[in-house]
Amino acid sequence: MSETLQSLKAEAPARRKRRRFLLAGLALGGALVVGWGVAPPRQRLRSRLPLPVRDGAVALNGWVVLNPDGSVSVVVPRSEMGQGVHSALPMLVAEELDVPLDRVRVMQPPIDKIYANLAVIEDNLPFHPDDRGSAKQGAQWLLAKVGRELGIMFTGGSTSVRDAWQPMREAGAVARAMLLKAAAAEWQANPADCRTEGGHVVHKDGRKLAYTALAARAAELGADIDAGDVTLKQPRDFKLIGRPAPRRDSAAKADGSAAFGIDARIPGMLYAAVRMSPVAGGTLASYDAGKAEAMPGVVKVVDISAALEPLTGAGAGLAVIASHWWRAKQAVAALQVNWNEGKHQQLSSEAVFAQFAQALDEESGFAYHNIGSIDVAAAKTVTAEYRAPYLAHATMEPVNCTAQVAGGKVRLWVGTQVPSIAVDVAARVAGVAREDVAIELPFIGGGFGRRLEADMVAQAVAVAMQAGGKPVQVIWTREEDVTHDVYRPAALARFKARLDAAGNVLAWESKSASASIGHQYYPRNLGLPGVGPDKTTAEGEFDMQYEIPNQRVAHVIVDAGVPVGYWRAVGHSHNAFFKEAFFDEVAHAAGKDPVALRRALLARHPRHLALLDKALALAGQPAAGRAHGVALHQSFGSTVAQVAEVSVEGKEIRVHRVVCVVDCGMVVNPNIVAQQMESAVVFGLSAALMGEITIKDGRVQQSNFGDYPVLRMHQAPVVETFVMPSAELPTGVGEVGLPPVAPAVAAAVFRLTGQRLRKLPLRLA
Repeated sequence: MSETLQSLKAEAPARRKRRRFLLAGLALGGALVVGWGVAPPRQRLRSRLPLPVRDGAVALNGWVVLNPDGSVSVVVPRSEMGQGVHSALPMLVAEELDVPLDRVRVMQPPIDKIYANLAVIEDNLPFHPDDRGSAKQGAQWLLAKVGRELGIMFTGGSTSVRDAWQPMREAGAVARAMLLKAAAAEWQANPADCRTEGGHVVHKDGRKLAYTALAARAAELGADIDAGDVTLKQPRDFKLIGRPAPRRDSAAKADGSAAFGIDARIPGMLYAAVRMSPVAGGTLASYDAGKAEAMPGVVKVVDISAALEPLTGAGAGLAVIASHWWRAKQAVAALQVNWNEGKHQQLSSEAVFAQFAQALDEESGFAYHNIGSIDVAAAKTVTAEYRAPYLAHATMEPVNCTAQVAGGKVRLWVGTQVPSIAVDVAARVAGVAREDVAIELPFIGGGFGRRLEADMVAQAVAVAMQAGGKPVQVIWTREEDVTHDVYRPAALARFKARLDAAGNVLAWESKSASASIGHQYYPRNLGLPGVGPDKTTAEGEFDMQYEIPNQRVAHVIVDAGVPVGYWRAVGHSHNAFFKEAFFDEVAHAAGKDPVALRRALLARHPRHLALLDKALALAGQPAAGRAHGVALHQSFGSTVAQVAEVSVEGKEIRVHRVVCVVDCGMVVNPNIVAQQMESAVVFGLSAALMGEITIKDGRVQQSNFGDYPVLRMHQAPVVETFVMPSAELPTGVGEVGLPPVAPAVAAAVFRLTGQRLRKLPLRLA
């Protein structure tokens, strides 16, 4: 058993508010006090307050509720945004509790520290995947403790299954032990003579009792359960985990009954549209609301700049409250507004990349990985420079939030990846206690990191405070969304490889420049300083596993004034392109086949080799007039090999087929893994072939899908996914299929045309 059960009795009842102290200490590199460091770890089984149950339902712990109708409600602490957590995570509890999946319901989590995402906190450590030893283990232990103290409920980083694997299985196993004990007490039997099956406890003599009949007594006996009473199943005994199961949200999404944030309809609800500074960091100088206020249905014009001051992704702005959203939209467009555009009013994409280039010329950067000496004698030196643009999230569901502020209380209806942060932001804006904020969590129509932000929450609460107690739904237009996003950072990278006369790679050096997401995200959403190295800037480069004896991978942080945020696959999304595309260049310069060179440099990584071989075997030979490109990349604990089958007609790059082989450890639901690989490939291809945000005179030039296109159905390739069998613990799935797409396509284009494409999006000369 993990620390969860052992710490239940050791944990002190007093709650200490340590969030700001801990995060600030980490950000500044300070040591945490020894007394806290040796304190018992926080348990993840019981919530601070009992789960809200009614109609005779019984909560057995902070995750499992037995309902009178024989169903089981399972708390799912991650937001469903298409990645399948409402299907995969209940399987973990159902497996250990021995209940059929069709009897399991999803229950929204309360805001509580036991539902914090510890895996995503641990992933902030800049260790190489091959690092071993006490330093790494100690740092992981420390950050796990920090994560428990912070209690941030966070959906992202491909961590949902990885983080839930232990606590949700334990919750099911503990509930099972409680029911076995209750049945044994009822029968005055030995618990060892009882087993669970299909929602019943069964005695060896054939007697059986349904869980519902035992729920109340099980809850009474729960305090006497200790670690010795609880055993997690071995993988060989799994009946649900590892087997395909239908997604529980598919039918509702197909028939239109699924409720997203934008579908909230509260009695008496008003609507609001927003208008924000056209230049990041701009402020409101003056405005004339007369024309807008005279329009039909308009209730009020609201200056929301003060609420947004820390949330620089949105910036200063105005909102119009009206009886219908279309009326609000028409009125907000009629406002006469003057802006102080600030210091970034002349900013351009060219100026941003010039800043990056200057930084790379003048600074050595922070070295995330440094082994051997890169200054070795070489017969040949290969150099190249790569660049990637800013990217918007452009989620299908526009940015929105519904809020009501009345009687000193706040209610939120919002699709968010960070409900605990959303509650904190709402409380700050409204000036109420955190406990006075209630939140409803509907489906999210696309997250991709955009809904890790709380700007829409701050706006909605600020607007609702001016609505006389009525709920208000704030909706951004697509144009406001694309022009006021927190973008995937643009980046510039320079590579150098040294080869001997036989074409062996002796040394590998890379240095990149970009903004730091962490330096902006922490102040924006947590009110904390953003300082120090940021692993996401160099991930995908420093953590590569090619066995090159001499390496230096460094990064220079350059804040050009453009708001940046987490975007699907984060740094891996562009660094994988840089690294894998340059690897192909190195192989060509060495006179070697790129796949053969990869094999030679992965001799001590058999799992990677197996992926590569499987992908090539499944891909076979390309069709006439097409070429294959290969890429291999590790991210979020998983590794993916991809073969892209590509053709070129004139200047059009067409991807027909992508073979995707993934090693993500033990799989909960293979269907979801395949769906996520397909989703990531399509998302990644949109960026690789089309995605680009450009800036001129401080303004984002793109505004909608007409000039920021995404892949259309007729352009989407066939994606064939193979999941490697594994007995290792689960690792990431949601993002890992994206990083290899661009370099695989670029490699195929080189085979067809001889052109090296070093800039995203991929465009032929």
